[in-house]
Amino acid sequence: MAVPTNKEELQLAIHTNYGKLKKELSEIPHELTLGKNLEGHSKGTLMSVNNLVAYLIGWGQLVLKWNRMRDNNEDVDFPDTGYKWNELGKLAQKFYKDYEDDDYVVLLEKLDQTVKDILLIIDKKTNNELYGVAWYDKWTRGRMIQFNTSSPYNNARGRVRKWRKL
Repeated sequence: MAVPTNKEELQLAIHTNYGKLKKELSEIPHELTLGKNLEGHSKGTLMSVNNLVAYLIGWGQLVLKWNRMRDNNEDVDFPDTGYKWNELGKLAQKFYKDYEDDDYVVLLEKLDQTVKDILLIIDKKTNNELYGVAWYDKWTRGRMIQFNTSSPYNNARGRVRKWRKL
């Protein structure tokens, strides 16, 4: 799927990639979701399926936070307070920890709700608000949303499919 360049393409990319990922995740037996046997988000690390879902929730929640703060004319620490772009491995570990007490069913419900909330934000924005102006550095709001939703959903699906074949 091509990189979205407008509101409709962004919505389609999220719906499509998340739909495919959700199907893959729904087919994983819950008892297999805690084993750390997927390639991790930091070089040389392993993670569980639960960690993968926590990672997606974490980034989705950041997208929601960024949008809420920007809409309230507040300063945003990208990617998150206390983290720099070259520390994404540490941020991934934070996400794993944030959701470590949630079981797989709860994680999937939280991911579903996060995706719905992001789609609501997109729905309320005009195409110009999403793609017409720079929003963070040189990136538009739509591109920042896409970087942290449809692209990671596609990547996560690939990781899960590779793991399931082993």
